[in-house]
Amino acid sequence: MTRTTRRPAAALDRGLDRGLVNALPLAAWVASAACIALTAAQAQAAAPQERFSLDLEWGAAWQQRNEVQSPNDATGTRFPLDRLTGRGPYAAPRLQLTWPLNPRDDLRLVAAPLRVKKDGTLASAVNYEGETFNAGVTSATYRFDSYRLTWRRTFSESDDWTLKAGVTGKVRDAEITLRQGGTTASRGDLGFVPLLHLYAQRRITDHSRLIFDADGLASSRGRAFDLSLRYSHDLQPGIALFAGARLLDGGANNDSIYNFARFNYFTVGLTFRQF
Repeated sequence: MTRTTRRPAAALDRGLDRGLVNALPLAAWVASAACIALTAAQAQAAAPQERFSLDLEWGAAWQQRNEVQSPNDATGTRFPLDRLTGRGPYAAPRLQLTWPLNPRDDLRLVAAPLRVKKDGTLASAVNYEGETFNAGVTSATYRFDSYRLTWRRTFSESDDWTLKAGVTGKVRDAEITLRQGGTTASRGDLGFVPLLHLYAQRRITDHSRLIFDADGLASSRGRAFDLSLRYSHDLQPGIALFAGARLLDGGANNDSIYNFARFNYFTVGLTFRQF
């Protein structure tokens, strides 16, 4: 008799949560977010001409690595999920809204869904989440949806360079599922991770620029990094076209699960600015 195992409360990167939350307590982050929201309301009332920007990004993502073991003990099998699903490319859209609070501070909201779903062939038997999947055709789903709120401050600005730094609060909604015949095993997670944020812009001409954007942090039991480099060119006032590359890398190794994944992106999109 086949069984379906689902443990939505289990964290894909519980070890990363523990290490990072200790570095930036959730209570302090929430209090900071409340202060930022109040400042935002005051800034909007005082300066309604402040600029907003909206990025619509489309990405093609390739898996470079995706190793999974759950449970992370002798009862679980470590296997390469990317060999089961294939390397890609996979569609990876992203939405980003930036809201200036004042000439030096701004808020950034990001929604970045990522889904990999494909039938493949297991080379050997795999024990995953208490279920056994034999060698043969198996359906796999890998989902990692990321939602982020960033506060950042401009520390340096010149004719050529703009440098910013801040903190990001990330909520990730993740899932890894295997299906074979009537057997299904799934492990999901909804959790919070604080990250550091860096931003650098190098102006090339009056209408073009290079932009580096990064969220990331690491602990002894895991890491999370999202690094982007893009070239942006103004098509007309308020609209810019951009293209670039992105690296998404992270995972955890703890008593509950082992999972490390890396995705390489090619990205294109449009930026809309309101003055």
